[in-house]
Amino acid sequence: MRALRILLIVVVILGGLFVVADRVAVYFAEDEAASKLKTTENLASTPDVSIKGFPFLTQVASGELDDVEVGIKDYEADTGNSGGSGPSTIRIDDLKAHMKGVTFSGDYSSATADNATGTATIAYDELLKAAKSQPTQVITGVTAQVVGLSDGGNGKIRSDVKISVAGHSQTYPVLSTVTVEGDDVKVHADNLPKLVVDLAESRIRSITDFQQTIDELPGGVKLDSVQAAKNGVEITVKGSNVRLAG
Repeated sequence: MRALRILLIVVVILGGLFVVADRVAVYFAEDEAASKLKTTENLASTPDVSIKGFPFLTQVASGELDDVEVGIKDYEADTGNSGGSGPSTIRIDDLKAHMKGVTFSGDYSSATADNATGTATIAYDELLKAAKSQPTQVITGVTAQVVGLSDGGNGKIRSDVKISVAGHSQTYPVLSTVTVEGDDVKVHADNLPKLVVDLAESRIRSITDFQQTIDELPGGVKLDSVQAAKNGVEITVKGSNVRLAG
């Protein structure tokens, strides 16, 4: 019985040491991966990297991590508009990506996920940069501009459209649908003021309807869906063979 007790004590101690060693190793790996990701994606701040699953060391031995989560607070995405009148980048907030089947090199200099899904938010003030926020003539003596975007409820965007005629102006709330087509977030007005429709619907839609390209997201993930929400347009992303670093 004494030998059995000693054996059990040894097993418990070794098990505890293994858990400690495993957690130390995973913290080190998370820090290294975060540092590499910051450099690879040219991020302003270090992202959060969380490696899920236990034990970590057995995953390392197999050369593949089951589940990795990455969080980037602020990401400047390319709009593909480096030489145009619109912004060349757009800020994406709280990008959270969930990676599955992550293979990596021994020094964590490169890592690739079999697939990834994620969420993020584009604030309304950022999306407004893609709209025509300067007064634009739609017919002689009549100008229009989008002066604000906000949550319209039920997954819609509210676009505040200011119509000016002969020195007088009025702002109309217009509900719009937001969709994804390829790399583009598109905003399309569902309803327009009757006065505007009677005068020049096609011209006013050049003001109310707009799109914003979002290109070169981290690791090569792509836009999947969008929906208007309280603080901005919520987007989902997905991808396969996503490069986390290297």
